[in-house]
Amino acid sequence: MSDGGTLGAQRHDYAGFLEEAECPEAPLAIVRAWIDDAVARMPEAVGGLAEPTALSVATVDTDGAPDVRTVLMRDLDAQGPSFFTNTRSAKGQQIAHEPRVAAALTWPSLFRAIRFRGVAVPLPAEEVRAYFVSRPWGSRISAHASAQSSPVPDRESLEAAYRTGAERFPDTGSPDDVPVPEGWGGYRIRPDRVELWAGRPSRLHDRLVWERVADGGLDEPSAWRRERLSP
Repeated sequence: MSDGGTLGAQRHDYAGFLEEAECPEAPLAIVRAWIDDAVARMPEAVGGLAEPTALSVATVDTDGAPDVRTVLMRDLDAQGPSFFTNTRSAKGQQIAHEPRVAAALTWPSLFRAIRFRGVAVPLPAEEVRAYFVSRPWGSRISAHASAQSSPVPDRESLEAAYRTGAERFPDTGSPDDVPVPEGWGGYRIRPDRVELWAGRPSRLHDRLVWERVADGGLDEPSAWRRERLSP
């Protein structure tokens, strides 16, 4: 698109920064610090971040065509970020076919982004169950009502499935009143590459990347090589 178009004419100088001196040899500490900073801005009435852990996850289908959607990142440890989903959904089927994925956390108002590239590994059943029972009752019912990514005739059909689930598993106040649906699970992305992006004035942005050079977690310096990329 030319600069003469409506979108091309919108120019803003960014006010972020990212210096090598503040970046550890392994990426976990600064990734956590950026996420904590974004989460801390949730309560702000103006300019706050509604979903600071919204994670865009990119996969490819059996034809090699790319696909991307947004999920909520529910955890981050030394092995990588994790999320939960219906493993029979489009994303689940694509991951089963090709587990290599890319993901990104993007905070435009902070002039920051974090990119991950690696392999999606299924979470163990006990971790899936522990998270599922922590969800609100209505969200657990919805997991039963929705055959994620499958066609549904209309909205009423979806709401009818929810009502059926609600009658089958009434809210007793117990975390065990709704069982984990078959096929419901989650993934941890084990990164081989982590990039932090910070916007700078005049489009001379900061990009620092950690590339895996050996086995080890996101907190192990010997597993990573850090370098700066041109913007």
